[in-house]
Amino acid sequence: MLEHCGHAAHQQCWVDSQDPHTEDEIYVIMAGRATLVASPDGDHSGSLPVGPGAVVYVPAGEVHRFVDITEDLAALVVFAPAEETRAG
Repeated sequence: MLEHCGHAAHQQCWVDSQDPHTEDEIYVIMAGRATLVASPDGDHSGSLPVGPGAVVYVPAGEVHRFVDITEDLAALVVFAPAEETRAG
């Protein structure tokens, strides 16, 4: 979930507060720019800049966050299987 963290007129300030999911995810970035940081062990050792047209796969259970969101981010998110199907 993205939450707004300020009201600066010239600076986007968003915080991605999501937790790892029990399902695989595919993000299709429709608009905006950010960096996706992710790693299986939660140390966020991998990073990938994303923008319109980017498609990113995140395996189930992998810790991941969008950071450095410089433009309003819009993404189509696909869960497989359906979200919370494996939640227990």
